[in-house]
Amino acid sequence: MAELGSVHSRETRLNAREIKFLIDSSLAPRIQEWMRANLDPDANGDGPFRDQYATSSLYFDTAARDVFNRRGSYGRSKYRIRRYGLTPVMFLERKFRTDKLLAKRRTIVPINEFDYLEGDTADPEWAGYWFHRRLLVRRLQPLVKLSYNRTARLGMSSTGPVRMTIDFDLRILPLPDRAFIPGVGLPLLEGRNVVELKYRVALPVVFKQLIADFQLEMQPVSKYRAGLMQLRGHDECLTS
Repeated sequence: MAELGSVHSRETRLNAREIKFLIDSSLAPRIQEWMRANLDPDANGDGPFRDQYATSSLYFDTAARDVFNRRGSYGRSKYRIRRYGLTPVMFLERKFRTDKLLAKRRTIVPINEFDYLEGDTADPEWAGYWFHRRLLVRRLQPLVKLSYNRTARLGMSSTGPVRMTIDFDLRILPLPDRAFIPGVGLPLLEGRNVVELKYRVALPVVFKQLIADFQLEMQPVSKYRAGLMQLRGHDECLTS
């Protein structure tokens, strides 16, 4: 990854839209080629096309699996820790979504400060105080780690910026793993890739063309839920 930005950040987007597609892996190289021909590189991407990075994310849930079962407010908020490649920092993230609003909060801390999250009391002097406090209040514990290699491209439409990603080599680790090493774990959604389109208000023309060219059918999928189902011995993929 390139520039990491400030330690704390918040983002609120009205009328934010996210749609996903679960595609056959045989189609993935062609879609990746289409992305590179029609969209710009991600500002933080690496690789020869400046659009790739490895992602490892630790997801949190309650003992009763309230996030997985979308009970009450747990169905609108997700808490996770994310690491990009082998960078020495981790991102403490909260994502909150309603039908009309998407809000994200993020704090960057050194990866060797994971121990701060293991106490029963949040330290107000620590940069990740808000995150730890919310974990304690909501009784959230680390559950599984997901990792994948992502290609990301950006563009602009009449209603604002757009973003497209495709994820390769999805893996899930059933035990909490503070190392956040990418590419470690059991294969997830084998033979398939996840494509995600992000935009505002209305589907832009460039994405309409993509969907038409490849005859894509929208299939919202939660990687976290799919991973947990797989670990429970099920083959089907739970949608978000």
